[in-house]
Amino acid sequence: MVQKVKLNNGVEMPMEGFGVFQIPDTQCEQVVLDAIETGYRLLDTASSYKNEEVVGSAVKKAISTGVVKREELFITTKAYIQQMGYEKTVQAFYESLNKVGLEYLDLYLIHMPLGDYYGAWRAMEDLYEAGKIRAIGVCNFDAARLMDLCYNAKIKPMVNQIERHPHYQRMEELSVMKELGIQVEGWAPFAEGLKGMFTEPVLQEIAEKHGKTVPQIILRWDIQQNVVIIPKSVHQKRMEENLTIWDFELDHEDMEKIAQLDKNVPSMLDCSKPSEIDRLYDYLNNPVLTSL
Repeated sequence: MVQKVKLNNGVEMPMEGFGVFQIPDTQCEQVVLDAIETGYRLLDTASSYKNEEVVGSAVKKAISTGVVKREELFITTKAYIQQMGYEKTVQAFYESLNKVGLEYLDLYLIHMPLGDYYGAWRAMEDLYEAGKIRAIGVCNFDAARLMDLCYNAKIKPMVNQIERHPHYQRMEELSVMKELGIQVEGWAPFAEGLKGMFTEPVLQEIAEKHGKTVPQIILRWDIQQNVVIIPKSVHQKRMEENLTIWDFELDHEDMEKIAQLDKNVPSMLDCSKPSEIDRLYDYLNNPVLTSL
């Protein structure tokens, strides 16, 4: 059974969910239906993924066939850079809401710490207070940007979704978010398999010790540090595998060994690099994954 974490506004969020980044429209509806049937209740999409409508269609099918109730689901989407600014973000929110075909969203996020995200945040505060969103948050904000937003916001973010995996552990940032009362959510928990993630000898050794797979070890490591995770797979067997992390625990020695894998550099997104800023601003026209 997937555990839940209580956000700073009292809303409960599943600690493990399902991401749909890069899942093509032709597959996405069935994949999301499979994920819901497998037991996932947190679904994570974004306007820039261009599959909100298909996710919404799968959700409606799952609800209408009695697989799940709307109140059991936790639906997340995000506003991209070109949708920043008060009026643009209000418009973007309603466009996303219409695409997923729901009356409210559970979590709405600023996707990147770029553009007029202060105007966007004010819009999200108003939408939240109007009851259109159960929780609001940000993505990819480093500790300094997050603190600055908190100092200027009427309502603090409830969630910060960041790149987080054994090669990029960000422990100091996790500590800051804990002090601020902001829930950490980790995207790309496997770093898309980059830089030999799945063949790390330490992770293989720990997996063998527990009779688990390397992905299960990584997800369990996140959970034990109170990080919400959103793994992705188009294969139902792997969806099931990724959910089978609630029946064991990593011990102190395991956690210490994994701590030694931290390279302290991102594998996929670095908002301090000019090449990455160019890539992000052009992403909707040219969806390159990383310049790192």
